Amino acid sequence: MIKAGQIEKGTALLIKGQPFICVEREFVNPGKGSAFVRLKLKSPQTGQVLRETYKSQDNVEDITVADRDCQYLYNDGTNFHFMLTDTYEQIEIPMATFEGYEFIMKDGETYRVTFWENQPLDIVVPTKVIFEVAEAEEAVKGDTVTGATKNVTTETGLVVRVPIFIKQGEKILVNTETKEYIERVNR
Repeated sequence: MIKAGQIEKGTALLIKGQPFICVEREFVNPGKGSAFVRLKLKSPQTGQVLRETYKSQDNVEDITVADRDCQYLYNDGTNFHFMLTDTYEQIEIPMATFEGYEFIMKDGETYRVTFWENQPLDIVVPTKVIFEVAEAEEAVKGDTVTGATKNVTTETGLVVRVPIFIKQGEKILVNTETKEYIERVNR
């Protein structure tokens, strides 16, 4: 059991017999009354999203999970295929559970996968990832009225809005949570 006030983003909880991962947490301390926590929880198995509110002193059932390094191999349109780096065993994780991850994970990269009772619960992707620009629209000279941005497509297929000076073949740093451009990378 864990106190609701100690729950952080990424904490695994057992709610109504099903595992959920905390994806958002807001701690509220009103001037009058006791403090409470608002949680947004997502079921990795079904994709169901719950919004729960607990008093900070309430006990919530947490679950013991294990993080393992897995190399991302590819996706077949239905499942992500990973290889456990310690045993070389290959596993499949349904893509529907992690919608949009196919655009932020790169083939051959190692990611941490959270398991509970040998079931994959979560794929931990870095908040910032460097992508190479595969396709870039041509910037029209004098086209600065619209905020001087354009769309580019990365090597994984992610479409990102970037400043007009970004060209094909350059590397950019992208926030994987918001899918927004951060900066150009000169490496």
